[in-house]
Amino acid sequence: MDFILKNVRLGLIALLVCVAFVACDEDDDFRPGDPMTNNPDPGDDGTAETNTIVDFAAANGFTSLAAAVEAAGLTATLSGDTEFTVFAPTNEAFDAFLSGNGFSSLDEVPVELLTQVLMNHVQEGSIMSTDLSTQYYTSMAEAGPDPENPENVSLYINTEDGVLINGVARVTSADNEVDNGVVHAVDAVIGLPDITTFALADPTFDILVDALTREESFTFVDVLSSPDAPAPFTVFAPTNDAFVALLAELEMDALADIDASVLENVLKYHVVAGANVASDQLSDNMEVNTLLDEKFTVNLGDNVTITDANGRTSTVIATDVQATNGIIHVIDTVLLPTL
Repeated sequence: MDFILKNVRLGLIALLVCVAFVACDEDDDFRPGDPMTNNPDPGDDGTAETNTIVDFAAANGFTSLAAAVEAAGLTATLSGDTEFTVFAPTNEAFDAFLSGNGFSSLDEVPVELLTQVLMNHVQEGSIMSTDLSTQYYTSMAEAGPDPENPENVSLYINTEDGVLINGVARVTSADNEVDNGVVHAVDAVIGLPDITTFALADPTFDILVDALTREESFTFVDVLSSPDAPAPFTVFAPTNDAFVALLAELEMDALADIDASVLENVLKYHVVAGANVASDQLSDNMEVNTLLDEKFTVNLGDNVTITDANGRTSTVIATDVQATNGIIHVIDTVLLPTL
């Protein structure tokens, strides 16, 4: 009997050891929240953490931008799966924008205006700073100039010394990658551009700007920055090289040598009032009446050329720089009216 009881005790001990071993082995295999088990982590609410453009703005102190995006109804757009590149103004940039435009708070900015200004900071796709180059880009702001059929305005990006946009906003922190694109912080709000915005921002037009502002009596800047009649304008803008060639042609040393009335007429001859004429609206042998009330002729071929009143020819070398109050086409020769 003692022998039997001893064996029973040994059996029970062995059974208990076996159960304990199996239990310990199961505890080692258990991982809270492991999707392969039926025991999810009790601290996991089932939602994945995101880092969208909107999340980035909220988490990194761009509170004015986040508030503006919300006010404009763009939160869902900039939180979705579509990738965008956003030039994100700082809070200080928004403060300067509000005060510079006579608004005491973001609430005073009309929603439609706010929406277009914000979209002027957005590009489709993910564009790293190293992929940017000095050229014109198309903004996502549909701001000009026909409210019934608005065009996307342009952005001029200059990468010669960092990244400068429209001559006013500099990238201060580049290439912040997020789930749905990339964010570049900028130190100014990129306002909606008029024609003079691009004339001033693009160094290609330095001499043109000097010409437009040479005389106190010239009102070109006021006219070309006005949204009122006779806007919109189509401007055929000569480059610096075009003006240098003109001075050589006229056997003059400097812009100051051109008579003021002659210079004024020459400048008016490059402007069409009351029309936003895109390149696809130009036709062969098209006669164009200008602000001077003199005409030139457009010719289509391998290149688009313009024949002026003196039979001289200028080639269009860039087209469709779109502003809120008109459009710019770049030409390589200054046009001359009847002098």
